[in-house]
Amino acid sequence: MDFSLIFFSGDESKKYRLVMDAARFADEHGFTAIWTPERHFHRFGGLYPNPSVLGAALAQHTRRLKIRAGSVIAPLHHPLRIAEEWSVVDNLSLGRVGIALATGFSPLDFAFNPQGWEGRRQTTFEAVSTIRDLWSGQAMVIEDGVGARREVELHPKPVQSELPLWLTCTKSEQTFIRAGELGCNVLTGLIDMTTEELEGRLALYFEALEDNGFDRDEMNVTILLHTYMGRELEAVRAEVKEPFTRYLRKFLTVVDSQKKSLAPGESLDHVSDAEEAALLEFGFRKYFEKGSLMGTPESCAWVVERMRGIGVTEIACLIDFGIEDQRVLESLGYIDELRRMTS
Repeated sequence: MDFSLIFFSGDESKKYRLVMDAARFADEHGFTAIWTPERHFHRFGGLYPNPSVLGAALAQHTRRLKIRAGSVIAPLHHPLRIAEEWSVVDNLSLGRVGIALATGFSPLDFAFNPQGWEGRRQTTFEAVSTIRDLWSGQAMVIEDGVGARREVELHPKPVQSELPLWLTCTKSEQTFIRAGELGCNVLTGLIDMTTEELEGRLALYFEALEDNGFDRDEMNVTILLHTYMGRELEAVRAEVKEPFTRYLRKFLTVVDSQKKSLAPGESLDHVSDAEEAALLEFGFRKYFEKGSLMGTPESCAWVVERMRGIGVTEIACLIDFGIEDQRVLESLGYIDELRRMTS
């Protein structure tokens, strides 16, 4: 099982020190990769509007760690632009990049391309082959500023001959199937699924891979798991409960407000305070007991084995959910202990 770090939430006031410090630790201790997302127009995730820019900085602070986007929102960008930006990072990192492509979940993000919302799923699937072609050196026919049809190629030329590509898959069975049909790796999580539901979707993915001539043993399945570890289980539970519950509330508010086009941070009025408290308590218990790496290396080892058993090859540890930065960095040593225990 590979272990990586992934960032998604974050607090704008903290800027990027935690990301850089954690990346240096991961680089020095044998972790596989660091993932940064693409998020727009909200403090929850607002540190990450462009993963290629942050990836370029990370490339200069690390030597061997893979630099990955988790994820690029494909419908917001021309595939030429995606390929160009990541080819630059591939050169800066001497061939260490990989990207996951996502369809996008927030209409607000599509301020960059309002027309892209309706067909965002198909646009994302089509971007896979276009980016692969560009990366391999094939020309793309475009229309220039005066209406002339021209052929363009990717510059700078990337270091890697083939770009590692993931498709971000949440709950839709069809997205898992399309990932298999396209021969993409999978980036997923337990945000809106149980482990049993994920196992069923991965079975569809593996079947689609085999039906389309791909070897599943050559593919990567990466799962995001919220992670914080220490030496005593109950001490960890007490330390994470308040920040993780606050994080869950922010996450649900962001998803709900953006889908409903409410102002960021506006209070939700569709549930009572008591219902919200019960929902958050249920969410905390679900994640802490079954859907995370929050605990001790010993208490979390079974989670790693469960994920391995359903076909997961890499755990991306989400560490920026509200715990004080120094404590997060101290936790990395325990995560590394778990990594070595389960390798």
